[in-house]
Amino acid sequence: MVMNTAAGKKRVLFLCTHNSARSQMAEGLLRYLKGGVYEVFSAGTEPSGVHPLAIEAMREIGVDISAQRSKSLREFDGQVFDLVVTMCDGAHAECPHFPGAKVMMHRGFADPSSEDIAAFRNCRDEIRKWLETDDISTQTPRPRISF
Repeated sequence: MVMNTAAGKKRVLFLCTHNSARSQMAEGLLRYLKGGVYEVFSAGTEPSGVHPLAIEAMREIGVDISAQRSKSLREFDGQVFDLVVTMCDGAHAECPHFPGAKVMMHRGFADPSSEDIAAFRNCRDEIRKWLETDDISTQTPRPRISF
């Protein structure tokens, strides 16, 4: 089933392996920063639940992601997205192409899930800086180089 873009918004899907931290924070941040421009989603190749420290780190900057849930990539089968971003090497390796993606890109961030709150804050801040300084609507896919 193909979903229509709501009110002309561009559709963005952030992918990570577990959809527990990086992709969840990116979803919440982009919705918070540019929700008028983007309809934002996140998913995982092996969803495992939203990490409590991701929720806490986001709450510290006034973004509530506590109602978000980990979703399987399969929930988005048949849907079209203007941009699909893999946020970890595992998701990029497992899903280098998403059938409904107009543009695919990889923007990896370190996994904070085995660390303390400081790692989540650092990851959150790196994602926020990326979203605030780069215009993701103009991103073009980077070629994958294999040796």
